[in-house]
Amino acid sequence: MYYNSTRNSDVKVTSAEAITQGISSEGGLFVPESIPQLSLEDVKAIGEMKYADRAAFVFSKYLTDFTDAEIHYCTDNAYSTKNFETESIAEIAHLFSGTYMLELWHGPTCAFKDMALQILPYFLTTSAKKIKLDKKIVILVATSGDTGKAALEGFKDVEGTSILVFYPEDGVSPMQKRQMKTQEGENVGVCAIKGNFDDCQNGVKAIFTDNDVKAQLDANGKMFSSANSINWGRLVPQIVYYVSSYADLVKDGEIELGEKINIVVPTGNFGNILAAYYAKHMGIPVNKLICASNINNVLTDFINTGVYDRNRKFYATVSPSMDILISSNLERLLYIMTDRNDAVIRDWFGKLSSEGKYEVSDEIKAKLKEEFCAGFCDDEDTKKTIHSVYEKYSYTCDTHTAVAVKVYNDYKDATGDTTKTIIASTASPYKFSAAVLEAVQGCKSDIDEYDMVDKLAELSKIPVPSALADLKNKPERFNDTIEKADQKDYVLKKLGV
Repeated sequence: MYYNSTRNSDVKVTSAEAITQGISSEGGLFVPESIPQLSLEDVKAIGEMKYADRAAFVFSKYLTDFTDAEIHYCTDNAYSTKNFETESIAEIAHLFSGTYMLELWHGPTCAFKDMALQILPYFLTTSAKKIKLDKKIVILVATSGDTGKAALEGFKDVEGTSILVFYPEDGVSPMQKRQMKTQEGENVGVCAIKGNFDDCQNGVKAIFTDNDVKAQLDANGKMFSSANSINWGRLVPQIVYYVSSYADLVKDGEIELGEKINIVVPTGNFGNILAAYYAKHMGIPVNKLICASNINNVLTDFINTGVYDRNRKFYATVSPSMDILISSNLERLLYIMTDRNDAVIRDWFGKLSSEGKYEVSDEIKAKLKEEFCAGFCDDEDTKKTIHSVYEKYSYTCDTHTAVAVKVYNDYKDATGDTTKTIIASTASPYKFSAAVLEAVQGCKSDIDEYDMVDKLAELSKIPVPSALADLKNKPERFNDTIEKADQKDYVLKKLGV
């Protein structure tokens, strides 16, 4: 299995090269040359495996330059109870008949990003050895909240690497900010940007493709890679939990083998739902992929109209990990849908960069409608949904998961579709305790963040993850804040080049 760039199909690299590079030199994203297939018998067999072996089975289809021993080294170390609070790794909770919450937040940072970022350091260091890379790998990360902490935790003190994370100063929750500011590790760094997530992400991408910067790093024995979902090594682990959850539902007798399901995903950067798309096209029986957005509904508009337009007001919401107007992973989907037409991709994403807008062809619009449905909700409806789910089902969901529940309910009302459905639950409610507690109680609280956590624990009966409870007594290590225009100079200074 080789990988091409979305902006230059002539590029052809191994998975180890794709993972170490993170992004192609001309700015394209690496995409596997084909989507490998799983039979229904494969899916049934996966249901009898532990999660680490399920992951190894899926990875063997994509990382064909890795040996079985190398893959199992990665999966056995990443997916164990030393890193996750549950043996299942990805838990399934029954919300109501035929509707299942895929809880992806039982890892060390209490968010779905752990599912990929616990294994990415193993992928990256193994890949570096395979290609005989003799440079220190510098991980640059832009985060809207969860990726940053998960990447920091995954890469802290990993030999041969350093990591620098940028987050929007006022665009993450207090708990997310506290998690990053108190991060341990000798090879880590964190900095706030005066701007939004797109500013952070654009800055990181610009640094990645700056030839002068790359030359300076090379002269100092260093190279960049990424822990964002622009890195294929970040995206491929997300495919696993959709395959795994379907296998679990079959094993538990909730669905028949071959029965179609819907999958609902709250998403901003499009990586999590793209992973579900890959799982579907590998052979997992999926009826509809339902894309849920908050009021920053650029993806909803795109799927419904075929026009991607980031020239709109940006909102800071109670679901900050979705506060994104430039959805990077959409580029991979459109590359596949255009039959790998790199010229078209360069044209569309060139227009996105220069004009902030592009429109896809009628053929692509039809393909989008065939695969996806999309909806959005604002903060008020997000909080109402948290309250309603808590009252009806004694289940406490975070602000991002609530967006997915609301969009799914709207979808059902509009279509009458009763297909059994998995909703991706992407974060612990404690990461957004102020908004969740307000929604559950029906009023705001003037107590501090940690008292809110205690109160939410009392109401929800969900144990507070130790990783969050311990934050209260940790000292803050990182308090830098810079202008977005200073991002490149800051990186070079921190790296000493």
